[in-house]
Amino acid sequence: MNLVKNKIKKINSLLVEFFGIPAQNKKPTNPVDMLIGTILSQNTNDKNSYRAYQNLRAKYNKWEEIAELPRFKIEKLIKVAGLGKQKSTAIKNVLTRLRKKNGKISLDYLKKFDNEKVINELIMFDGVGIKTASCVLLFSMNRNICPVDTHIHRTLNRIGIVKTTSPDKTFSKILGNIPDGMAHQFHTNLIRLGRDICKPAKPNCSICPLESSCTFEFKNFNRKREYKKNDFMLLDNIK
Repeated sequence: MNLVKNKIKKINSLLVEFFGIPAQNKKPTNPVDMLIGTILSQNTNDKNSYRAYQNLRAKYNKWEEIAELPRFKIEKLIKVAGLGKQKSTAIKNVLTRLRKKNGKISLDYLKKFDNEKVINELIMFDGVGIKTASCVLLFSMNRNICPVDTHIHRTLNRIGIVKTTSPDKTFSKILGNIPDGMAHQFHTNLIRLGRDICKPAKPNCSICPLESSCTFEFKNFNRKREYKKNDFMLLDNIK
């Protein structure tokens, strides 16, 4: 086992001891549902992105129906998620291109591909980046892939597992270094750490389960408040 994988295994053990093992949806979500849900989650909070997704699904049962809508009608339905024009354009593009390519709106053909091929296929869609593609792999295909958002990028750099300048570069560094079956809990607990404890400006290092293992040079021990769990919407909730 290489050095990065050893570090990840150790950090994951500490995170699980502190946060527990997060619940995971054992029934894989349809990949198209996950892709659209993840597009909606970009640059907004979980509550609003999930409301936007529910708005779409409550009014239309099939993605084929949504593909027929004018873009501005999709934008109206997803307004609560923010960036309505950008996201509605991306959604319209994904749905129409899939139907044109496959004769139906489905991503099931991706299941036979390896992780790299799936990512390369998905990022060809406008509005779909590496993080969104990797979310489809983890949450919809149950692949051992850890998507990297700003929280995970920040925490992994502070801890000292990587030294990178962007989430995509962090993703590349840890790709293939997550011990089998560990990606979901590692991803989820790192997000929880980044949102609740290892915040950008004033991390609460006094209660951090990783403090003794962390290489961050600007630790903050002024905040003594105990940890209070804040639930957030996982992409496991997309159905």
